[in-house]
Order: sequence, then C-alpha cells, then structure tokens
Amino acid sequence: MIDREAHLKALMLRGLDGDAGAWRVLLSEVRGSLSAYFSRRLTERADAEDLVQECMIAIHAKRATFDRGLTFSAWAYAIARYKLIDHLRRQGRRATVPLEDASILLAGHTVEDGVVRRDLSRVLAILPARQRRLVEDVRIGGFSVAEAAARNGFTEGAAKVSVHRSMKTLTASVTGHED
Repeated sequence: MIDREAHLKALMLRGLDGDAGAWRVLLSEVRGSLSAYFSRRLTERADAEDLVQECMIAIHAKRATFDRGLTFSAWAYAIARYKLIDHLRRQGRRATVPLEDASILLAGHTVEDGVVRRDLSRVLAILPARQRRLVEDVRIGGFSVAEAAARNGFTEGAAKVSVHRSMKTLTASVTGHED
C-alpha cells in the first residue's frame, strides 16, 4: 500500500521543481479529498464545489509558501479550513449542532489536525500572550473583533490594530524562512 502523504508530498516537491505533469496529478488527487472535506461540513453541494475551486486556486497561488520540511496534507488542509471559515463568515451564521448530535463534535482528530495545531502553536508562540489570545479568538475561534476585544481587554480599535500588526509579524516570520 502506498503512503498517501509521501506520495502527495513527492508530487508537490516535483511540481515546485517545475514538473507540470506532477503538479496536474497532485491537483487532481487533492480535488477528491477537498470535495469530501467540504461535503461533510456543508449542506449545499454547490457551496462545497465552490470552496474546492477556491482551495485549488489558493494551493496553486500559494505554492511558494509550502515548507518542504513539513507535510503537504497539513498545509493543504489548513488552506481548506481557512476557506471554510471565510465562507461561513460570509454566510453570517455559525454552525450549530443539536445537543443530541453533539457526539460528532467529539469525533477523533486526524493526524493532519495534530500537525496543523503543532505548526500553528509554533508560529503563534512568537507573539506576546495577550496578542496571541486576540489573534486566536479572531482568526481561529471565529469571534468578531468586537467580541475578541471585550474578551481580551482591548478597545475595538486597539484590537483591530493589534490583530493587523500581529498578522504582519506572523507573515514576516513565516515568509522570512522561505528558500
């Protein structure tokens, strides 16, 4: 049996090195996984397909940000997760689950989830604790800037500035390590 992660990463690396055929195969193989990921999380099939397309474009456009030392799946699923969060925010709703169905919220996490959490923790660790909590609330937790500001003792204006500056710092720390 082929190690899927090793296979996808090899295709990604070959694609980054200019192998257009490997790049096409990678995008083709990832498409099915992304489709399943979004279909499990959204009721509208058209929305899921739109998000697959958005992810495919983002993967292609952001391929230079891929860290060759990390797993491909963690990187790709992080993009998918952020696209899903953006979609839900545009919809202006928060997903709710009836209490009887809450067990699905406790489902086991995948290896990719652990890798993403580990990488995210490493990147966020460069921020002071107060700014880190604010960024986590706004960018990961789904809180509005006003809600996060209140939770963390900021004014709304100060929270906006802090999140913006923190994101610039995080971006610079990640892009500063590119080859």
